Amino acid sequence: MDRKIISGHKITPGEALELCQKTGLKELCAMADRVREHFLGKAVDTCSIINAKSGKCSENCKWCAQSAHHNTGCEVYDYISAETALSAAKSVRAKGIRRFSLVTSGRTVSDRDLEKLVAAFKAMGEIDGLALCGSFGLLSEAQFRKLAAAGMTRYHCNLETAPSKFPELCTTHTIEDKVESINAARRAGLSICSGGIIGMGETLEQRIELAFALRGLEVDSIPVNILNPIKNTPLENVPPLATEEILQTYAIFRLVNPSAHIRFAGGRLSIKGFEREALKSGVSAILMGDFLTTVGAKVDEDFEMLARLGYEF
Repeated sequence: MDRKIISGHKITPGEALELCQKTGLKELCAMADRVREHFLGKAVDTCSIINAKSGKCSENCKWCAQSAHHNTGCEVYDYISAETALSAAKSVRAKGIRRFSLVTSGRTVSDRDLEKLVAAFKAMGEIDGLALCGSFGLLSEAQFRKLAAAGMTRYHCNLETAPSKFPELCTTHTIEDKVESINAARRAGLSICSGGIIGMGETLEQRIELAFALRGLEVDSIPVNILNPIKNTPLENVPPLATEEILQTYAIFRLVNPSAHIRFAGGRLSIKGFEREALKSGVSAILMGDFLTTVGAKVDEDFEMLARLGYEF
């Protein structure tokens, strides 16, 4: 199958499910690694994020610490200044990371607040070698064009889970709303980063469904988050995924999306003991440093690991 994919074959949902059910995990991961190396070589895409506005989100996503519907005690603050964003971006680039994203809580951004983000992107644009990304909810094409003109090159909007699963996890917006926003960002000339969270009670079939939904959107970067159950959210007692399920997910996402970057993202500490195996299962990108409301891995340790494994960054 990896030879077929390398030759241009687009795997079908039926083939993906059969691979997961009938192929040994070791061979499945090896197939994914061969596909990754063919399309992306030894390159690893590195990025980091900062929470540019935290808490009091109007949306009721069951996994999220920042939702106003859940009493999680998360930190709450308004938009950071352009100076704060610039300082954080300089620190990220000094560590050798090549992408930096501002992320805000909330369904969308008002035009007035958008100007604060525009100012931040213009300030950060002075940093050489740092690509700028953003994640601001559901925006219009006109808003995306303003951000693109200010220096943002990639937009992040996770589908989060399979279309068939999403209504169980969020009712204040739909997956169609997300797709509409992603398409508007692309029309504005932006690259797209979109993935999801695994371990929220979805089935294997639904993980495959998500992989194909992302392929249909032709996204450039796919962050695969592993649920970190947050106390006082509806998912606080969801049992953790087995190592095998996580590796299988990386592998099948790679085989379905052969040329996209499959990215380590939130929940990375739960794979601390088998990151090397994950990198050999189709992963080609890493979200480094801390996440929005949880602690991540140390950046220098990540780079040391990549260097030992012969990756280019």
